[in-house]
Amino acid sequence: MARVLVTEEIAQPGLDLLAEAGHHVDVRLGLSKGDLLQAVPGAAALIIRSATNVDDELLAAGRDLQVVGRAGIGLDNVDISAATRRGVIVVNAPQSNILSAAEHTIALLLAQARNIPQAHAALKAGRWERSRWEGVELHGKTLGIVGLGRVGALVAQRALAFGMRLIAFDPYLATERARAMGVELVTLDDLVRQADFLTVHIPKTPETAGLIGEELLANAKPGLRLVNAARGGIVDETALAKAIALGWIAGAALDVFAAEPPGSSALLDLEQVVVTPHLGASTREAQDKAGVAIAEQVVLALDGDLVPFAVNLPATEADDVVRPFVPLAERLGRLFAALARELPAVLEVGYQGALADHDTRLLTLAAQKGLLTVATEEPVSYVNAPQLAIERGLEVRTTTASASHEYVNLVSIRGGGRAVGGTLFARDEPRIVLLDEHEIELPFAPYLLVVRNDNRVGMVALVGSALARAGINIVDLHLGRSADSRTAIMVISLDEPVPQQVLSELAGAPGILEAVALAGV
Repeated sequence: MARVLVTEEIAQPGLDLLAEAGHHVDVRLGLSKGDLLQAVPGAAALIIRSATNVDDELLAAGRDLQVVGRAGIGLDNVDISAATRRGVIVVNAPQSNILSAAEHTIALLLAQARNIPQAHAALKAGRWERSRWEGVELHGKTLGIVGLGRVGALVAQRALAFGMRLIAFDPYLATERARAMGVELVTLDDLVRQADFLTVHIPKTPETAGLIGEELLANAKPGLRLVNAARGGIVDETALAKAIALGWIAGAALDVFAAEPPGSSALLDLEQVVVTPHLGASTREAQDKAGVAIAEQVVLALDGDLVPFAVNLPATEADDVVRPFVPLAERLGRLFAALARELPAVLEVGYQGALADHDTRLLTLAAQKGLLTVATEEPVSYVNAPQLAIERGLEVRTTTASASHEYVNLVSIRGGGRAVGGTLFARDEPRIVLLDEHEIELPFAPYLLVVRNDNRVGMVALVGSALARAGINIVDLHLGRSADSRTAIMVISLDEPVPQQVLSELAGAPGILEAVALAGV
């Protein structure tokens, strides 16, 4: 019998399941940080929601912890790296609210189309305003879906039942997979030009922050209605308010905001905007599913069985040679996804040097996890990454070579004409040493600018001048040439993100073949 410490409320069926498995369920709600540090010693499992901060200090105090379970999806309040170092499995309940989130999206879609909240408020206030709140039908309209993960797919199914035409933007999904859903894949620009309604179902990442911005909305089909029940910050709220006020689009329905509560957001003053306070997962069924799912995962972890929703694997799962390369492989996966900006048909993960003589399956999983974390809205774990890859039409292959020309060990990822590679330097410092077959050498950084250009005089000065005019400081700069010396690559570390206008300026400059801003890799 193990002691399971529960510090936040979960559904009773989940507590019952833990007790039926023979464990002692210790429910202590509302603990202060000091009380929590006193309560965690001796607990083999800790179950939380969003209020409990599981940092390295708490993990150190919980010296008997085997597993931390988050009854829900988000894991911002758990130090996963610290848990991994200490051999503690971290699990969540990623599928508990998928159906509720999809249904809430449809509810917002209908509420926006038929002005239901506005008409309701008017009638409650004693006003009978039939003509003022005339709506539009969904039948025959085009729904644009940004992100065809599990929630996006459920929304697509339900929209088909309304007789809607479906188009989607998802560069990480195979065309055949979308076609099987009855959805046509298009570019983001084409999506907003064609769609009557637009729903958002992608993760919030540095690349997707502000994705739905002023320029995109200005080019939208007149009358577009936008629904976001995914993550706040994906839609630029200031730009959205301007687009509605100027009549570029008809309205919006939002369940999530960049800051929650949203405070004095201009969107709240617009009668064309329908809002709810982050209710996507707020159903009795979703909460029950989360409680039961996390209890099931904790029981499996305590029994030493395979844990399907583990988001990490303790460092003890790999041998001494492979173990330090696990974080590198995951970061390379994220870097590849950000650089490629679409999913290749085949992903090749290669190992050179001493690594090639070891079991590298965990590294291949880490690379897939990193790539798919950027590609999909749903949480990606070492366990579900292969299945998600299959669902998105991605074939993963591995190659090995016992010799490495330049480095003792090298991990590389190739696919769709793109390539990244990395290794560990002294004291296990991760370095990027390959970008699109150009040899370079630089550490990972929060913000990178990758410029591929003709190998000719003046290119460095051109890029440096563009950044200087934008007031952006260069932290570090690395240059590399292709094997035939015809093209070169610049990789620049920066203090801040690169504005879109700088990227546009560089893309149009003579000799510049590509300019890509990367963040969060």
